[in-house]
Amino acid sequence: MATFRRFRPDDVNKFSKCNLDPFTETYELNFYLQYHAKWPSLFQVCEDMDGNIVGYIMGKVESSPDAYKFSEHYLPWHAHITALTVAPEARRSGIAKILTDQLEVAADAENAWFVDLFVRSSNHKAIALYKNLGYSVFRVVKDYYGDHATDPSRASEDAFDMRKPMKRDKDRQHIRDDGETHMVDPEDVCLKLNSKSSSIYFINASTHKGTLRAEEERYHIGTLF
Repeated sequence: MATFRRFRPDDVNKFSKCNLDPFTETYELNFYLQYHAKWPSLFQVCEDMDGNIVGYIMGKVESSPDAYKFSEHYLPWHAHITALTVAPEARRSGIAKILTDQLEVAADAENAWFVDLFVRSSNHKAIALYKNLGYSVFRVVKDYYGDHATDPSRASEDAFDMRKPMKRDKDRQHIRDDGETHMVDPEDVCLKLNSKSSSIYFINASTHKGTLRAEEERYHIGTLF
């Protein structure tokens, strides 16, 4: 029987099974601890009967600075899924859905308009799962994953920016039906404001250069099955 609970700092030492997935990014210890300190209700884990962590979800709440309120790319108050993954042996058991449901409850408690995530356009299994969970493509970010920056033999890859409206968005203002036809550049998803500090982060995902560490420049979503 699986147990779902909030992340604890010592859980990082138990993430190895989850992080075997090639789509799942492994971050530095401080990155996980920052999320735990700032957004504890959006950082949940699934623990099996033997105490192993077999799944986790890590998210945050944020918005664009008010100075960009009239930009077409302005992001209102919302929750973002930074990482979501389930260990291979625990997939197809509903863990990903429960973890996502828990984050969405926390997002509603934060009065977020929507939850969003970024996923590689080639990660078809994950995209199908997100759609089953109620997420839809809002836009396509061209060359969002700049794989060539670390491996010149690899090409860049587009990302799907997927969203699900929360209770606050009764009129579904912040989603669209034709998101896969809306192409934007990586710079169009930049300048996000961290809700717990005054730092403005410029994200340049195509080159991995900017005012933010590489760990936070990209949002990686694992396959969830």
